[in-house]
Amino acid sequence: MTIIAWLVIGLLAGALARLIVPGRDPMGLLATLALGLVGSVVGAFLASAFFDDTDGVGLFGSTAGAVIVLLVWHAFTRSRRRGISGFGRRVVN
Repeated sequence: MTIIAWLVIGLLAGALARLIVPGRDPMGLLATLALGLVGSVVGAFLASAFFDDTDGVGLFGSTAGAVIVLLVWHAFTRSRRRGISGFGRRVVN
């Protein structure tokens, strides 16, 4: 039952993070689930680092971690999408 609870909390955290962070996120159900699960790990790491808490972080911590992961993801993918103008690329002003 614990694994099912992790999956449900991960899915909810990923969906909430996608609602909180503005922008278009073309993710499916599995990517949203993965976002929430990675966010849970990040939230647990931050909780143990800042609050010396070794218990589970719950939905709030998972969502906070997922928001951080999604913001970092946006930072990397947006800078890559803009690209560098150079050989084989047309720059339209």
